[in-house]
Order: sequence, then C-alpha cells, then structure tokens
Amino acid sequence: MKASTHKVTLALLRKWPLPDHADSAGKEERGRVLIVGGSRQTPGAVRLAAVAALRSGAGKLQIACGADVAIAMAMAVPEAMVVGMKVDGRGQIASCSDDVLTAARRTDALLMGPGMNESSVTGRVAARLMRVTERTVILDAGALQAYREQRTANVIMTPHLGEMASLTGMTTRRLGSDVTRFARDFARAQKVTLVLKGAITTIASADGRVWIHDGGSVGLGTSGSGDVLAGVVAGLAARGARPEQAAVWGVWLHGKAGQVLSDKLGLIGFLAREIPGEIPALLS
Repeated sequence: MKASTHKVTLALLRKWPLPDHADSAGKEERGRVLIVGGSRQTPGAVRLAAVAALRSGAGKLQIACGADVAIAMAMAVPEAMVVGMKVDGRGQIASCSDDVLTAARRTDALLMGPGMNESSVTGRVAARLMRVTERTVILDAGALQAYREQRTANVIMTPHLGEMASLTGMTTRRLGSDVTRFARDFARAQKVTLVLKGAITTIASADGRVWIHDGGSVGLGTSGSGDVLAGVVAGLAARGARPEQAAVWGVWLHGKAGQVLSDKLGLIGFLAREIPGEIPALLS
C-alpha cells in the first residue's frame, strides 16, 4: 500500500507554527543544544552545525569535540561552551568524560556525528550518551549507526541515500525505487524520525506520517551542507519543537536558505558557512 504523503509548503508550515519565543524572558527558555563531533581532520563540521543551531534560535550552545581542537573551536565559536574529549592517535573522539555525560543529561537537544567517522568507537560513544538523555537526539554522519541503541530518547536520523544503504545493507538503486514507502516503513519499525536527504528529501515520522520536500537549490549539494541541516534541526528541537516538526521545518529552512543564496550569488558556488546567516530572516 502506498504511503500517503504531505508536500512541505509554506502554507503547511503556517498551520504548524514553531514554539513562539517572542515574549521569552531569556536564552534558557529557548533551550540548550549539545553538539558532539569533530575530529582532527574535520573540526569544521561541528562549527557549521553549531552556528546553524544558534541561527535557528537555540538559546544556549555547548560543543564537545576532540581535545586537540577544543581551543581552536572555542575561538571559532565564542558563543559556545567547549569541552575537549579524549582522542585516539588519528584524532578521532575515543571516549566520554564525566563533563560531557553531565552536559548530555542537561541538554534539550543532543546532536552527534558531524565530523566523526563511522566506527565501533564512535558507536560506543554515541550509545553511552544516548543512554543518559531523554531529550531529542539527532544522529548524523558517523553516529547514524547508534539508532539501534535508542531507549527513551526521541531520535531524528539525517542520512543521505548512500548512508541509508550502508545502514540497511540495501543498494541505493533499490532504496531509490520507492523512497517514500521505505522511509515510512523504516521510521515506523525503528521508532525514529527519518530525514532521508536528496534532491527530493523525504521525512517520515515514527507514527507513519510522511512529508516530501522538493524545494531548495542545486547549490545545496556542497561540502558541509548536511552539517548545517543537522544543526538547524537541533536548534529547533532545543526550542521545543517535536522531532517531526523540527525535521520538517529544518528541511524547509535549509532549502529556502539555499534558494535565497542562489538568487543572490548564483545557482552554485555558495558555501555551507553562508547558509545559516539566512535562517533568522526566514523565521521572522
């Protein structure tokens, strides 16, 4: 049976408004984001996600990254509290500290994976952090495999088609033959919100609802763009949006920001770091 779907449009979003913080007393009411990721080779992925989370309205930001890049990260993102994590000889995060576990317990949205390689160590770190939080968890890039470890957290996964093929053992061709049905079935079975990224992005919720987004710009197919999307989703979740709402709104905001940049700069050639700057105006 073919899944019923909803197209992501501005009209749909207007009927599904994000939490209103116009009268909030301060940053605590807009929630806290913890981003865990980065390595010696790719610390910039965390910076991209972190700035995107703040541009999406999150009130407070914490970053946990490799100890050898922590000082540079604190300077690159002065708005964040930065905690260094133990790394292995390759500069990959190797274990959790008590400080990071404490931050995970206190956060409103936990994003893991930007700038991390998929490995058994990454999986163990992500699984341990998931066990200490009951808040929304966003799994991206190297941390995607940790969805199997979910317990009480609300999980959002943000793979592209190639990553989804790796997770399931299916070919991209088979997945692409009926993306809508696959996304719905996977999200239901695993009790997650799935954001299956592509030129057409499919969002499926654990209760069987499916949304399709075909907006955006070809220019969004650029290095670091997925890290920005994960950060936007995390920022919205920290503000109080339910997982499926944070996912749908995040995909639309990311796509619309790409359209704006294409109009300003050209169809291709804009940078992932430029995407978050367009978000606040789109939220107003």
